[in-house]
Amino acid sequence: MANFRPALVAALVALSACQSAIGLPGKSGSPYAPTGRVNSDDAIDGLIVGHRLMEAGEYELALKAYYRGALEHGATVDVLSAIGSANLRLGRLGQAERILRRAIEQDETFVPAWNNLGVVLMEQGRAAEASEVFKRAFALDSGQSDEIRENLRLALAKLQNPSYDPPNNNEFKLVRRGNGQFLLLTTP
Repeated sequence: MANFRPALVAALVALSACQSAIGLPGKSGSPYAPTGRVNSDDAIDGLIVGHRLMEAGEYELALKAYYRGALEHGATVDVLSAIGSANLRLGRLGQAERILRRAIEQDETFVPAWNNLGVVLMEQGRAAEASEVFKRAFALDSGQSDEIRENLRLALAKLQNPSYDPPNNNEFKLVRRGNGQFLLLTTP
C-alpha cells in the first residue's frame, strides 16, 4: 500500500499540470465563446458555407447559411438563387418558385436560377412552362451545360408524351430500425 501512494500522488501532479490545457482558451485566454461583434476577416462567407453544406446534403443548414449570406451581401441574385435551390432540395416548391422568380427579376441572364426554376416547374407537373424556362436557360448558356440540355430533353419528352416517365435509376437500401422494423431508402 505504501508503494501505491507515491504513484497516485505522481499521477495527480501530472493531471494537475495538464489542467491548464483543458478548455483550450482562445487568444483572450477565456474558454468561453467570444462576445461582441465578429471580425469580418475571421468569418467565412455564408454563401460558401451554404454551397459546401448543399454538397454534403445538409439542405436545412445550407438554407440557414444562405440566409446569413443574405445578411452579409443583401438579396443579390446569387443569394436568392441559392435560397431557392435549398428550398427546392427541401421539397418546398412554392417557396422555391417564388424566390427563383425574384432572382430572375433581378438578373434575367442568370442561368442557374432559370434552370432551377425549370426543375421546380417540372416537379409541380407544369411541363409546358418548364420546357420554355429550360429553353431560355439553354439559350443563355449557349448550350454548354449538359445538365440543362438533359433537363430540356426531359421536359420536351414529357410535353410530347404526358405519360412519359424517365427510367428510375435509384438504388434501394434496406435499413433495420429495430425490433423487426425496416425502412426502405432510395439513393438518387
